[in-house]
Amino acid sequence: MNSLEIINRNGQLLVDSRQVAEMVDKNHADLLRDIRKYVGILGKSNFAFADFFFESFYTDSQGKPRPHFFLTKKGCDMVANKLTGEKGILFTAAYVSRFEEMEKELIQPDIQNLSPELQMFKHLFDSMAQKQLEDARRDEEIKSLTDNVTTIKETFLKRDEGWRESINRMMQKAGYHSGGNYRDLRNRSYAILEERAHCNLNIRLNNLKARLITAGTTQTKINSTTKMDVIESDVRLKEIYTTIVKELSIGVLKAK
Repeated sequence: MNSLEIINRNGQLLVDSRQVAEMVDKNHADLLRDIRKYVGILGKSNFAFADFFFESFYTDSQGKPRPHFFLTKKGCDMVANKLTGEKGILFTAAYVSRFEEMEKELIQPDIQNLSPELQMFKHLFDSMAQKQLEDARRDEEIKSLTDNVTTIKETFLKRDEGWRESINRMMQKAGYHSGGNYRDLRNRSYAILEERAHCNLNIRLNNLKARLITAGTTQTKINSTTKMDVIESDVRLKEIYTTIVKELSIGVLKAK
């Protein structure tokens, strides 16, 4: 939750609906349906729905345009208000904190107390920098896309082999205690994780694969992506799952 990325587009702070869907364990298509419903209601009233959401498109690995939405802080408020329980609390905490951090970065210094000479110098500097800023904005979306791809590949595809080896050793011990099938035991550990963490691993896995497709990841790599990749990419899930496997390995969790 703490890794929420806020996009600064010409001074407007936005969140991508694809990341929101992943954070709240919801299929992106379902979130798009909900947002379009909100937009329709807002469009019939005196509220400008663009203050909350606006639709955009991204290009997938096959070069096809796919819809998504950008959410403003108000849009995040609206989505969060529809959530209940732990997911709603964590999502609200994440976006409120990140928006606050980004808003502080955008605050411009007060120059009224500067001397006339320094004020004049600042205005001169601003004028000279304006063209450079405009050129930078032109490349902003390209850079943002590149950063997103790098983040996806580094965050979701980097594996901690030491942690996985430790998990596998403990699962072998758990199999000894339970006398059960290893695959059934692994599925049971996932079910316990979903119950404790209030998450849906299948939805998270589907969203992860969708993001990897957008990032241009090879089909072989996408096909090999598993629920363990989902767990490892989230610090909270990783900690909870480690505890569950430890409990299984020492026979604390008896078969239900």
